[in-house]
Amino acid sequence: MGLFSFFGKRDNGQFVSAEAFGEKSAIQLNMLPELMEKLRELNVDEDRELMLEFFFYTNTHQKAGAFAQELSSLNYQVKYGVSEGDKKLFIITGWTTKVKMKDAVVAAWISQMCNLGYKFDCEFDGWGTMPDQ
Repeated sequence: MGLFSFFGKRDNGQFVSAEAFGEKSAIQLNMLPELMEKLRELNVDEDRELMLEFFFYTNTHQKAGAFAQELSSLNYQVKYGVSEGDKKLFIITGWTTKVKMKDAVVAAWISQMCNLGYKFDCEFDGWGTMPDQ
């Protein structure tokens, strides 16, 4: 399934359906072991703390702005604007404060981001980091 195949134009303006939220959340959590293994290969152990880069999409400037403000209240560095790849979408991206690189801690953060995104009708599209911070 393609990145945005879960989403389509809905009469009520909703971007993320309940079904898509559940599926995308499961995908994000299922990818965690592989991503953590890659970090371990780069000598990032469980005690290390790294900032995480995050990516969300939504379908209106207002939703993107409201969600960016919510993420800023978590002391995250956030920016948002029109997506370069699709001018009908809005991207919200930025960096967290430092997060301990324990599998359970990162899994809890992913769940928090999926749930918070859904609350603001934004899709959590993933995360990344740089081990040499």
